[in-house]
Amino acid sequence: MRILHILLRLIFLFLISFLFSPNAKLTARAFTGTYGINYGRIADNLPSPDKVATLLRAAKIKNVRIYDADQSVLQAFSGTGLELVIGLPNEHVKEMSNNSDHALTWVKDNVKAFLPGTQIVGIAVGNEVLGNSDNEDIWGSLLGAVKNVYNATKELGIDNVVQISTAHSQAVFANSYPPSNCTFAESVSQYMKPLLDFFSKIKSPFCLNAYPFLAYTYNPGKIDVNYALFQSNEGIYDEKTDLHYDNLLDAQIDAAYAALEDAGYKKMEVIVTETGWASRGDQNEPAATVNNARTYNYNLRKRLAKQKGTPLRPKTVLKAYIFALFNEDSKPGPTSERNYGLYKPDMSVAYDIGFPGLKSSSAVSSLLTLKEIRARGHFVFDALVLAVSSVVFPLIL
Repeated sequence: MRILHILLRLIFLFLISFLFSPNAKLTARAFTGTYGINYGRIADNLPSPDKVATLLRAAKIKNVRIYDADQSVLQAFSGTGLELVIGLPNEHVKEMSNNSDHALTWVKDNVKAFLPGTQIVGIAVGNEVLGNSDNEDIWGSLLGAVKNVYNATKELGIDNVVQISTAHSQAVFANSYPPSNCTFAESVSQYMKPLLDFFSKIKSPFCLNAYPFLAYTYNPGKIDVNYALFQSNEGIYDEKTDLHYDNLLDAQIDAAYAALEDAGYKKMEVIVTETGWASRGDQNEPAATVNNARTYNYNLRKRLAKQKGTPLRPKTVLKAYIFALFNEDSKPGPTSERNYGLYKPDMSVAYDIGFPGLKSSSAVSSLLTLKEIRARGHFVFDALVLAVSSVVFPLIL
């Protein structure tokens, strides 16, 4: 016992000497644990941000991403302990790239002014900029905006608290099957390479928006829906790496790792900044059902709770932000775009994956019927395990 006490004391003294050393340099980390949520607000029927903060705390979801820097949200999240990544919208990327003073003002007004009460831990500069033909006019501005925003955090002395990143869609890849074949598309490589070089220097991750739902929707004849839903299936075999994949999300993430390695950034971590499954869709989106959405998000939550990596990076624990917190009734595009939410606007659950709601849901959407309980006994048991884990893990960590 005495030896243990001495060891703990030595470790404590080492940490103190490191943290307060003039040469110590902390790196901003924008993710605690493995599970996060995207709080999109393109809707006219959502609860107020302070009620949303209460909902997130009740669900014990600590990591939150928004797509702007709305000050009503930043104020409502103050003192909640929620860790927030804010977004610099695509329409401001060119301006921030061209004018470092504007970037400094933006960071000062939208980040520095709210710290430390509101735990802003990251800034996402743009969203799915590269590879998207609609944003081609700002492809060349992304790196400049990222650098100016980062330099602003450095000038304000918050670069060790706030991590800078940008999220990519799978449009940046030339191919992704099998995962080991994945490379960056030639059209984006001239912009991607210097961006990755800068992120490597400031130790930011590669942020990926990965949707097995979309992959299956576009290729239903080539992809087994069970493979996309983390259900029992034959999976795929990657001959080059001699690795087997039993779910599509892992394959999509390892494809990103393969592209990074091919580009010379083998050590860069991949974080999933968006993934989800629509609960309703158009006629050409038959997989967008409540049952499939429940299955995907429930199994994904179990997958993340295991705190394990992917076949190619087994020691790098997978982290993911789920899309999305609410259905967003004002989003343009197909019906699926408006139906990714885990919660309804009244803060009842859209379907049961183990999270609490702040208002009772109908028996159909929230509570399992006796017949469903008998059919899904494992769902109920695992939900209890997840509920207990969400309380115990934070206490341990």
